[in-house]
Amino acid sequence: MSETLIEPVLVDPTPEDAPVVPRRRGSRFFGLIRKPSIVIPSLIVLLAVGFALFPNFFASGDPLSGVPADKLQGPSLAHWFGTDNLGRDLYTRFVHGAALSLTATLVAVGIALVVGSLIGLLAGFVGGVVDAVLMRIVDVLLSIPALLLSLALVTALGFGTINVAIAVGVSMVANFARVMRAEVMRVRGALYVEAAFSSGVRWIGVLRRHVLPNSYAPVIALSAVEFGQAVLAVSALSFLGFGAVPPTPEWGSLVSEGRNYLANAWWMTTLPGLAIVAVVISAHRIGHEIEKSNRR
Repeated sequence: MSETLIEPVLVDPTPEDAPVVPRRRGSRFFGLIRKPSIVIPSLIVLLAVGFALFPNFFASGDPLSGVPADKLQGPSLAHWFGTDNLGRDLYTRFVHGAALSLTATLVAVGIALVVGSLIGLLAGFVGGVVDAVLMRIVDVLLSIPALLLSLALVTALGFGTINVAIAVGVSMVANFARVMRAEVMRVRGALYVEAAFSSGVRWIGVLRRHVLPNSYAPVIALSAVEFGQAVLAVSALSFLGFGAVPPTPEWGSLVSEGRNYLANAWWMTTLPGLAIVAVVISAHRIGHEIEKSNRR
């Protein structure tokens, strides 16, 4: 009885059968920066950072001294943002004020990122009573409007740029804590994490190798969004007089100084205000694009 040989049939894999190759972080980054919707916001934010790092390169004048004969002049080639009631160039003051305003913003976001991430990580990874207690504290923080909480904290801490940054940072902790907790709980229930626990890996190893690397991306995206919120909050507190002592320029104080001259010198409030709005919107746009990229 002869044996029948059956030759194997080679079938090309269909797109459904083909293995999914994860995109590398570098390709995702370069794909992100090529988008027209993120190029202009990135340039605006980079320009603001350049103001803070190299103010004399962008505006070599003295932000504290002015020419009384040039007071309340409108925008021109000589004075891009016009001059104030003391003859000081507003563009120069805005550029030099970026250092204090953005420093306070970065400190605030850093405080919120570190403290909020630790709270969310601990609550999501440990769970149980620890999760219940920490989340009730977070709920209390969320129940208070952020600006009102910042005002209460800066009143208790005292005036000054650093105190403003601390107050704004504490008011944003709850947002980071909730996002981090949600991501940690999602990763904590994944099969590969359960397999790591079952194979005898210690909790610190699971946390370092599996949970943290797969949980931080949404928090980084939130940092970009909260950067814009922090710029707005720091400027608002500076507008109310809680920031640096005059005549030191800050973005919020520049808007505040011009409110008494709206009738005959609209540029003192409008142009610095529009510049602040441009930075805030740009930071929000960058954060949303990063968040969309992480979802893919």
